[in-house]
Order: sequence, then structure tokens, then C-alpha cells
Amino acid sequence: MTTLTIPDDQRPRPGSGILRTALRRNRAAMLWGTVLMGLYQAGETAFPIALGMIVEHTMRGDRNLGALALSIGALAVIITTVSLSWRFGMRILQKANTTEAHRWRVRVAACGLQPVARDVDLKSGEILTIATEDADQTADIVEVVPMLISSLVAVVVAAVALGLADLRLGALVIVGTVAILTILSVMSKRIGASTKEQQARVARAGAKVADLITGLRPLHGFGGNHAAFRSYREVSAEAKHQSITVAKVNGVYAGTALALNAVLAAAVTLTAGWLAFEGQITIGELVMAVGLAQFIIEPLKLFSEMPKYVMVARASAERMALVLSAPPVASPGEARPAPGGDLDIDGVAYGTLRELRFKVAAGEFVAIAVYQPRAAADLASVLALRVPPESYEGAVRVSGQELTALSFDAVREHLLVNPYDGEIFAGTLRTNIDPSGTSRLVPEAVEASMLTDVVALHREGLDHGVRDRGSNLSGGQRQRLSLARALAADTDVLVLHDPTTAVDAVTEQLIARNVAKLRRGRTTVVLTSSPALLDAADRVLVLDEGTITAEGTHRDLLASDEEYCAAVAR
Repeated sequence: MTTLTIPDDQRPRPGSGILRTALRRNRAAMLWGTVLMGLYQAGETAFPIALGMIVEHTMRGDRNLGALALSIGALAVIITTVSLSWRFGMRILQKANTTEAHRWRVRVAACGLQPVARDVDLKSGEILTIATEDADQTADIVEVVPMLISSLVAVVVAAVALGLADLRLGALVIVGTVAILTILSVMSKRIGASTKEQQARVARAGAKVADLITGLRPLHGFGGNHAAFRSYREVSAEAKHQSITVAKVNGVYAGTALALNAVLAAAVTLTAGWLAFEGQITIGELVMAVGLAQFIIEPLKLFSEMPKYVMVARASAERMALVLSAPPVASPGEARPAPGGDLDIDGVAYGTLRELRFKVAAGEFVAIAVYQPRAAADLASVLALRVPPESYEGAVRVSGQELTALSFDAVREHLLVNPYDGEIFAGTLRTNIDPSGTSRLVPEAVEASMLTDVVALHREGLDHGVRDRGSNLSGGQRQRLSLARALAADTDVLVLHDPTTAVDAVTEQLIARNVAKLRRGRTTVVLTSSPALLDAADRVLVLDEGTITAEGTHRDLLASDEEYCAAVAR
């Protein structure tokens, strides 16, 4: 079997690979950002150095106006450099950060929207959290690295300047910085682990909310909303407690970093004061040392916070890798089926299906009366490519070619499986029926699905607004809207799973006739127990205990098969 070739930039990768990719494709922005932020830090460092030189110059008694003007001009250049380099440097880095976060959000969303699901043990709410918070935190690495380098520049410049005044001052800055980073790097590992657990628990809480919103009406129906609320409250409480733990760890980290930086600044200041008192450095050098000791707190603070941001970005990247590195449940081929073909189920065994065999000729309308609802769901899953080929026995052929040999796009263009619980999206009736805007059968699909009354109820007609999940529509209206979308797709082979369970008997009769008429000459399979749809079909297959046990027309089976009569008669 020919498998899909994935471009290098689309291949699954671990968390470290995701971070490397983010850094590699933002090289130019990071380079310019590093240069500008390095200029900013160098300018900040130069300010106390310049002040020290001015004081030193003044203490020598040389007070001519030219030297004073030159000094003021130098300070103006430093201040301008600091202002502009910060403004443009942060603009470049934040633009790159935002763009990179967008790229990863699109990648994660694309995985969730692929025709074949990925083999990952995550719910939709968790994937949503990964596509938002984790994508943003992963992209922070683009901003973190230049800030880390620029902070290092500031520390090195300060150490060199102090070392020129006295080697002991420079050595103190270097040794103190190494000690601070060693202590904080150990603490940052705990932050990374705690953050990863927090993100997982928040994602689970989001998934629980999504599940509850989806099932809100059924929950109200049997009075389960209070139990569901308690269940969510427990999950949410776990997320809250973990968030508090992370906040405490971050607070301890920030407090420790601030205290260590303050201790180093105080040590530099006191050492410089002692050296000045002993006459080993000048007053100008003392002013410079005190100024640098105050200034160095900011780059040290940034420098010491970088390990934490790196660990958070890595934890988020690892969670994104859960989605991006997960293999698809099926690998596609490259073949395309002939148009208008037949459907052949040859010895399929999966779930409740037992050596299932039947064939639907091209252009035939076949209804399958399924006695066990689970069997209908299993068959629909196999046909919809939601089951990996290795998970079931037998073969499914479309136009004589196995599904595993066909490309995903070809399957989707040729074979459509419309589930009984088809999703309704926020938008309009028209965009739900024809999402791509290319169907030529929208009016016919609306009429065949008996959605005409819904369209006529509203002045906007097909442009009437539909809320998320169709919350402003009744169950029957949502089901008919989903059916209209399936009919408007006009695929060669259409499989409908219980398309009329939420409509009344009269509407069901009309829909059955309309579907048979609209789909004439096109291969259609309906998994149903509806007498109207069974009667409209060219042929009825009885699926019982996972295999076909009888076939014929609906009326012949009613007359000859008591079990069939009892199962479908209403």
C-alpha cells in the first residue's frame, strides 16, 4: 500500500524539535532583536559608566564648557540609543512571537481538522487549550533567547567595566552571576514540572466543560445536571489547586531571584565603598560602581527569569508534541475511484460486526435495517475512516478499489458518511448546508430535507443566523439541516445514519420520498429502522447480530418475516 508522504516541515516532532523549529524559522527577527536589545542593555550599562567618567573629570578640576557639552551630548546619545533600541527591538521580537504562536495554533487546529483523526488520548477541550495557551507559551522562546543574550551582554559589560576599575569587583559580578543562575536553574526544573501538570489539569477542565455543554439538553432531560456540575467542580478544583501550587513556586522563584540579585548588588556596592575608602579606586570609579550595582539588578532579574520561561516553553512544546507527533489512525493511499461506483463490504469484522458481507450496485438505493444500534455505529465508523484498517478484518471497496488504497481527498469526494449527530456550526443556514459555497444543489437539498419551513419562518431565508451547535434550532431542525448538507454535497456514494429520528411521521414520509427522488441514479445507503425510508429503498438488508440475515423489499419482508415486522413496524 502506498502511504502518504509528509513534507519535512510537517513531520511530527518532539517538544525539543518544536522549539528548534521555532528558533530556526525566526533567525532573522531574533538576530535583529538581539542586536537592538543588546544595544539597549549596553546603553543602560554605559549610563553609569559615563556618569562616573564625568564625576572623575570634574574631580580633576577640568571644568571647561566644551567638555561639559561633550559629556551632555554623550548622555543624550546614550539615552536616545536606549529608547529607540528598546522600542524597535521589542516590536520586532513581539511580532515574531505573535506570528510564531499563530503558526503553531494553525498546526494544532489542522491536526484536529484532518479527515482522519490522530491516535492521541486527548479530548477536544484539551486540544483547544494546547492550541491557545501552549502555543503562546511555546512561541515565547523566540523572545526569551534574545532577551537572555542581551541580558548576558549587560552583565558582561558591567563586569568588564568594574574589572577595569578593580579586578575584584569584576570577579565578584561574574562569580555572583554564576552562583545565582545555578541556584535558579535547579528551581526552574520544579516550575517546569508543576506548569506541565497545571496545563494538563486546566485542559481536562476545559474538556469537561465542552462535554457538558454538548450534552446540556440531555442532562436536563433526566435530571443529571447537578451531578454533572459536581463532576466539573471536582475537576476544576484540581486545576485551581495546581494553579495555586504553580503560583507559589513562581513566587518563591521570583522572591529568591530578587533577593539574590539584591545581595549581589549590595556586595558590589559595599566592596566598591571599601575599596574607595582604602584609596584603591577613585571617587569617579566609586560612582560608576554604585551606579552599575543599581543597574545590574534589572539585567540580572531578566537573566535569572530566563530559565523559568525556557522550562515553561519546553513543557508547552511537549504538550503540543502530543498532538503533532501522534500518528493518524489510518495511512492513505494515492488512488482515486472511478466515478459513480458501487460499494462492496467484504467480510468486515469489527466491534459487533461479524463477517459482514453485502454489495450495493452503482446507483442503487439500499436501506439497512439494523436491529442493534451499536452495529450501525460500528459500520458507519468503518465507512467514515474513523477506524484504522488494521483494527478490523475484511475489506471495504468503492468502485472495486479498497478504501486503504484511496487518498483521503478521493474518499471524501466520492463517499460521504453523514452521522446521526451531525454537528451544526455557528453561521447561517446557507453556510451550514454549503460550507464551501460551491454546491449547485442547495435549493434541491433544502426541499428534499423538508427544511423549507425553517427557511420560510425567517425573513432572511437561508441567511438566517444559526448559533453555535444549532442552539437556536430544535432537534428536528438540526437533523434536517444536517441532512440537507449531506444531500447538497452530491457525492457518488452517500451513507446516511438514522437521518429522521427527530422528525414526525408525516415529515419522515416526505423526506423519504424526496431523498429517493433526489438521489436517483446515485448510490445511497441508509442505516435506519424508519418504515418510510425502508419502503422508499430499492432493497432492504437486515443486519442482525453483526451479519446480514435477510434481504428483499420492505413490503416483502413485512409479509414474510415476523421478526422484521416486529422490529420496524410502528
